[in-house]
Amino acid sequence: MCSEFDIIRQYFTRPVTKAVLGVGDDAALISTTAEKELVIAVDTLVSGHHFFADTDPRQLGYKALAVNLSDMAAMGANPCWATLALTLPRNLIQKSEAWLDEFSAGFFELADTYQIELIGGDTTCGPLNISVQVIGEVEKGKALLRNGARPGDDIWISGHLGDAALALAHEQQQINLNPDELIQCLSALHAPIARIELGRRLINLAHSAIDISDGLMADLEHIVESSSVSATININEISCSSILRKYLSHPVAISCLLAGGDDYELCFTASVRNQKEIEELSLKLAIPLTRIGKITQGKGLTVLNSNGTAITLETRGYDHFRT
Repeated sequence: MCSEFDIIRQYFTRPVTKAVLGVGDDAALISTTAEKELVIAVDTLVSGHHFFADTDPRQLGYKALAVNLSDMAAMGANPCWATLALTLPRNLIQKSEAWLDEFSAGFFELADTYQIELIGGDTTCGPLNISVQVIGEVEKGKALLRNGARPGDDIWISGHLGDAALALAHEQQQINLNPDELIQCLSALHAPIARIELGRRLINLAHSAIDISDGLMADLEHIVESSSVSATININEISCSSILRKYLSHPVAISCLLAGGDDYELCFTASVRNQKEIEELSLKLAIPLTRIGKITQGKGLTVLNSNGTAITLETRGYDHFRT
């Protein structure tokens, strides 16, 4: 059976070019410049909470990094380095080291796409937990923040919302999708797309931004609270797939759209004056960018239905200690 250090050497040690020192010492060394600020994000995925125990390990390795890259995108940052803390059940490794082959392949597939170097971490034995930290760079003073929304701003989202949560709802027998629908929705759940280039391009265009990881309502409320403003959005304006739209008469689908987690799209606010430039950016990047509402003075978030009536949901988004 592999030792801790065998696992590190065999599956997670690579030469580094952007770091001064990577995997193999007590800590990594990174040199930066006065013109740049480091952006650091960390996320933990726990078996049985964030993913099913039988999730494909390649997909899991990919997603473990992708969820952190989404945080980088929301800040407008360029991801450069990563660390990985991996807690592995003893029986998983005793049964087959193929799991590590696949997990590391998925992780590095995405890392290589963005030229991210794995520079350190930790491995230990216990219930399956995956913690990834990503470190990126952004031009000094240019990072997109949650607290910059201004009254009069348009509220925008990227991509389509709700498919990942709809797949999970199917797996939990809350709704029934046909096989083709499930395949598409599972792709959204297991292989989210981090909007790195979009985040970079939104610098100087957006006043505030956040990634939608816990649900649109919950995450937009973070912008509202941080910026001391209010927001109104219309459910009919929220971009979603034809699959989710088909089920919108079902309360579960409405919850997936408004409060479902795992979208990893961006929600941002921008001046009305920037509308044309944002629409042109949507075409250049081939990413749907949709206006869904307005920022106003006051407090709180209001979601309107097609009749202009406020929608009330019992759950406004994912909460680790309430869900």
